[in-house]
Amino acid sequence: MTGAGRASGTPAANPPDPALEGLGRSGARRELTPAEARRMAEKVRQVELAISLVLRVGVVASVLVVAVGLGLMFAHHGSYLALRGPLSYRALTSASTSFPHSFATLGHALARGEGRGVVVLGVLILILTPVLRVAVGVVSFAYEKDTPMTLVTLFVLVVLVGSFFLAGA
Repeated sequence: MTGAGRASGTPAANPPDPALEGLGRSGARRELTPAEARRMAEKVRQVELAISLVLRVGVVASVLVVAVGLGLMFAHHGSYLALRGPLSYRALTSASTSFPHSFATLGHALARGEGRGVVVLGVLILILTPVLRVAVGVVSFAYEKDTPMTLVTLFVLVVLVGSFFLAGA
C-alpha cells in the first residue's frame, strides 16, 4: 500500500532518518549547499593551480638547467662541436661517455663545474617533477579533507620514492 492509501495518523512502517536524508541508494553524500559548493570549487581550483604551477616550474627549471649545462660543456670543450674527431659531438653522445651515474659523482661533477653534471642535474629535476606533483596531491587531498584519496596518494608517493632507492641498490 502506498503512503496515499494509508489511514491518516498511522505512522509509516519505516520513518525516514533525518541523518540519512539526501543519501541515494548508492550511499552518495548529501547534496552541498550553494555556499559549500562554492567553497569546494574554490579549493579544487586552488589545488589545480598548485599542481599546474609545480609542473610548469619543474619543466622550465629543467630546461634552463640543461641549457646551462650544455653551454658549459661546449664552452669548456669547444672540440665537442666538431662532427668528427676524438672529442666530437658523436663521441659526446656515445654510450661510452662518462656521465655521473650516482649522487656522489653528480656532486663531484657539479663541484668541478662540469657541464655533464649540470645536464644530469637538469634531467634529475625533470624526473623528480612528477614525484613532486604526487606530493602536492597528498597535501591537496589532505587540504580537501579527503582521507581515502590522501592515503592512496601517499601510498603512490611512497612507492615512487621507494623505487628510486631500490633501483640504486
